Amino acid sequence: MLMAHPAVLPGLVDRYWALSVLDAAEGGSPVRAEMEAVERALCVATGTTDVHAALIAARHQLPGTGTLDDSVLSSG
Repeated sequence: MLMAHPAVLPGLVDRYWALSVLDAAEGGSPVRAEMEAVERALCVATGTTDVHAALIAARHQLPGTGTLDDSVLSSG
């Protein structure tokens, strides 16, 4: 499985959340464009195709985080 460098992933997650607040408040296109770039980077860094899955994968990859209920990721 692809693993992002430990120094990169926390910054991407933090940037995503900061931009999501700005996007909700302003909805401006420069903010949206940067947010989409961060979403793509998160997906590439975690080997996923959707930002929600990328955030879940990032949570499991970040140092100091334990595994939580990941039943949503199971195949059934």
